[in-house]
Amino acid sequence: MCSAPVVAAIILAAGRGARFSADENKLLAPLDGQPLLRHVAETALASRASRVVVVTGHRQHDVAAALAGLPVSYAHNMDFASGLASSLRIGLAAAEQADGVLILLGDMPAVSTPVLDALMTAFEAAPHCAAVVPVCQGVRGNPVLLTRALFPQLAQLRGDEGARRLLRSVEGVVELPIDDPSILADVDTPADLARLTRSRYSRS
Repeated sequence: MCSAPVVAAIILAAGRGARFSADENKLLAPLDGQPLLRHVAETALASRASRVVVVTGHRQHDVAAALAGLPVSYAHNMDFASGLASSLRIGLAAAEQADGVLILLGDMPAVSTPVLDALMTAFEAAPHCAAVVPVCQGVRGNPVLLTRALFPQLAQLRGDEGARRLLRSVEGVVELPIDDPSILADVDTPADLARLTRSRYSRS
């Protein structure tokens, strides 16, 4: 019997979030009494991922303080100002011998643990795929699961480019239907955060 593939969770938390505030790290903004980023980390830790790595950059010590007490590891991106691609490369390097990585964005605190586990289950069912991407209402969202087969191509990305364009051009991408609009919602502005806060209170 073959063992399940090993998947590490990589949380990208290095950016400045300039659209949120000129001098505030949006990942540290409070939601339900704790930083946005802590919600993401706790969700990842509750999943079946083998380990959780947080890629830091801007205000790295404050980011680590926001996650105090959580069993995560860190990979610091000294070149975070160059854009998303550098953080992605740092995260992939930290994944070591994992068969795949879940790439979580630190500004998407509403994504749930069942979504992460569903992505890993889809990978287990299609171990030779290139990636697993969640789809809601016909739109691809985040997080995505990238397999080791894509690592060499991902390492060639530069600037502020993530995996999105690459995933549109490679074969073997599994689209996983997810009936959860949280995979499409990130927090870019204070208005986004206010909207998310209202939606959480309306469900409680």
